Amino acid sequence: MKVLVVTNLFPTPWDPRRGTFNRQQFQRLAERHEVHVLTAVDFRERMAGTSGDAGVAGVVSDYFTFFHPPGFGRFLNAFCFFACLMWQRRRDLRNAGYDVMLASWGYPDAAGAAWVARLLGIPYVVKVHGSDLNVQAEFRLRRPQIRWALRGAAGVIAVSRALARKAVDLGASADTVEPLYNGVDTRLFHRGDRSAARARLDLPAGAPIVLYAGNLKATKGCLDLIEAFPALMARHPDARLVYVGDGPCHGNLEDRAAALCVAPAVRLVGAVDHAELADWFRAANVLCLPSHNEGVPNVVLEAMACGIPIVATAVGGIPEVVPDHAGILVPPHQSHELGTALVEAFERHFDPAAIAAHAATFRWEENIDRLERVLLRAVAGANRLPRRRTTPPDQPGRLPNT
Repeated sequence: MKVLVVTNLFPTPWDPRRGTFNRQQFQRLAERHEVHVLTAVDFRERMAGTSGDAGVAGVVSDYFTFFHPPGFGRFLNAFCFFACLMWQRRRDLRNAGYDVMLASWGYPDAAGAAWVARLLGIPYVVKVHGSDLNVQAEFRLRRPQIRWALRGAAGVIAVSRALARKAVDLGASADTVEPLYNGVDTRLFHRGDRSAARARLDLPAGAPIVLYAGNLKATKGCLDLIEAFPALMARHPDARLVYVGDGPCHGNLEDRAAALCVAPAVRLVGAVDHAELADWFRAANVLCLPSHNEGVPNVVLEAMACGIPIVATAVGGIPEVVPDHAGILVPPHQSHELGTALVEAFERHFDPAAIAAHAATFRWEENIDRLERVLLRAVAGANRLPRRRTTPPDQPGRLPNT
């Protein structure tokens, strides 16, 4: 197959660390098929300048600038996505001869890309991740656009069963929806020597360490975690809290750490490359991710692959992948319960080998097998229908080559 992926979640020179889960998946798909990834780059980000190399071996990647209105005008984003894509890449798209399109992210990506697929006369598959349905579909003017994109899709891939149910509730045909967990690269994420990892990262050898890995956004629960941390320090005064990641809440976290008198125990590392996360996982005692909504965050799977337990919120697909022997789940927005869970996590015995063995069941090879079947079904279904011609014949009176 010749597959076109349209998404905002893929490494670009403006954000080389973006969409590492998609990078891993699409790179593996490209080992079997020809994969082109066309990534939307927000116009504000593009003006800020590039920040690194974003080449992905085996994948043909390109970018287009996504211009869109702010604030209330976001209900127009799907149209803007479509218009920007066609304005900047129309000729390339028409001449490439793609068999199928995969739109990764529900809004505006899938809603805008669906129009492009229809113009090209090719089937499309939508991949949904979490807040693209859980949050975006709650907006009155965006919901019908998402519903239209899901209903027209030849397949819908959801990263959890909870998200698959959400897609069906929004209007996707149940027989087109495929729950498909991401995989874990166990060559990179596996158990290792905690003391050695701490030495490399300049972390105290014997301190209890809580790790947060992800975007520093309020919806990820990073502020809830700083509020919960004093409960752990009351029981373990030498405890440390490490945030790995960047985002708009960086300053808020510093302010709250100072106000709660825990600033010396809190470390804000900033963003790191995906491969570097393995050492941070091995160095930690617990990964905490108190998100307000989620699909299935890959950091949870990767941390478990390194043998560390999880304290997280029971939202989205997290309860599907974190069994009792691998962690503790709490309701979202509840800092008191989160603090209690952190204390329990340090006083309860977890079996690192059992946690790592569970995480190893999330295999990228199986993920690609199933993704491939969804895409092949989409192509096969389209081939059974009359195909609209999008380019003129090579010569008058003759059909184009097939």
